[in-house]
Amino acid sequence: MKKILLVEDDPLLVDIYTTKLRQSGFEVQVAEQGEKALAAIEEGKPDLVLLDIVLPSMDGWDILRQVREIEKFRGIPIIILSNLGQKEEIEKGLRLGASKYLIKAHYTPSQIAEEVVKLIGTV
Repeated sequence: MKKILLVEDDPLLVDIYTTKLRQSGFEVQVAEQGEKALAAIEEGKPDLVLLDIVLPSMDGWDILRQVREIEKFRGIPIIILSNLGQKEEIEKGLRLGASKYLIKAHYTPSQIAEEVVKLIGTV
C-alpha cells in the first residue's frame, strides 16, 4: 500500500482528505505542522506528500525547500494543496520543486485523490 503524508492543519480538511485517500487505497499519515512533517518524511519516506502552505510555525515553502535539498528525498512527489492561488504563488511552488500545485477551492477531495493516483498509481 502506498503511503501519503498529508501536511495540513485544518482538522476538518484532514478528516475529509484522509477519508477519501484511504477509500482510494492509500495509507495516510498526517502532520499538522512543519517540524512534524519533516520528521515524518525522514522516518517513513512517503510515496507522496500533499503539502499545505499556510501552517503554524514553519510554512509549506520552508518544508518544500528543505525536502528538495536532501538528495534521498528529491524523488518524492510533492503536491501543494493550498488556498493561495495567485499566479506568483503557483510559479514559486513549481520552481521550488513541487510536482503539482492544486488550489483547494478548485478540487473536490475525490479529484485530489485522482491527482494522487495520476502521479503515483495505487497499491
